[in-house]
Amino acid sequence: MAVILVTGGAGFLGSHLCDRLIERGDDVICVDNFFSGREENIAGLIDHPRFELVRHDIVQPLFRDAEQVYNLACPASPVAYQFNPIKTIKTSTVGMVNVLGLAKRCGARLLHTSTSEIYGDPQVHPQTEDYWGHVNPLGPRSCYDEGKRVAESLCMNYHVEHELEIRIVRIFNTYGPRMDPHDGRVVSNFIRQALAGEPLTIYGDGSQTRSFCFVDDLVEGLIRMMDGDQTGPVNLGNPAEVTIGETAEAVRKLTGSASEIVHVELPEDDPKRRCPDIARARQWLDWEPTTDLETGLGRTIASFRAEESKGNET
Repeated sequence: MAVILVTGGAGFLGSHLCDRLIERGDDVICVDNFFSGREENIAGLIDHPRFELVRHDIVQPLFRDAEQVYNLACPASPVAYQFNPIKTIKTSTVGMVNVLGLAKRCGARLLHTSTSEIYGDPQVHPQTEDYWGHVNPLGPRSCYDEGKRVAESLCMNYHVEHELEIRIVRIFNTYGPRMDPHDGRVVSNFIRQALAGEPLTIYGDGSQTRSFCFVDDLVEGLIRMMDGDQTGPVNLGNPAEVTIGETAEAVRKLTGSASEIVHVELPEDDPKRRCPDIARARQWLDWEPTTDLETGLGRTIASFRAEESKGNET
């Protein structure tokens, strides 16, 4: 098949992508500095003859050969990207330049995973790819939001100036097995708290919305985008909008938890509504999510329980 390099390949999304690429017969070079990636995510691939792990930070230049490059290297949860905001923005700017340079040297096609956060706290709903966003450039989320916006600009400029083959996807909330239980995201927070019998923490009154896409569906969209002929950007996410309060109740029901729900102050610049318009993904990629929230949450909860049991054994 192809030699494919995946930056951030030991992360939640990256590891699932590596699995899929190996399954279809590709040679995979996984690049990760393990800032937010986890070794256990790729434990099943380490000894595979077509898998190679490279411990590397893309803020430093990387010299490898590949036919395709998936750029997933950046902490994506608020807890992770706000832990070291300067590091976060350097990954999306200096790191992006380095990955683009690698792709240019190799003549590789590059798919960059951008984010729904480039829309900020949107004033247009649902969000289409033509919407420019409503982002606070000085707020606590700006290291991630603005970093990803600059990364998109860099990609398009390399595409225009150097005729580099670029693919840009904007990922909306994604969940599934291998999420870090302590990454601070909505689904992982609720599941971890419910399984521990702790109160489920809702920021604000719970009326704010998200749209949750199961990881298998998202990975399918990434591969279709890479192998297609459109530059993008393309939204990848689930257009089924759900409130945070409804999500908490779903997790309580599926875990059988009696945890109470507590409300705390809403963080600064936290989006009130978040839902993708995926008309472009349907048209260009013949793609849309197929996993409903109850099924996806059930599989995610089972993986959290299995990881908890494994931890108790060691």
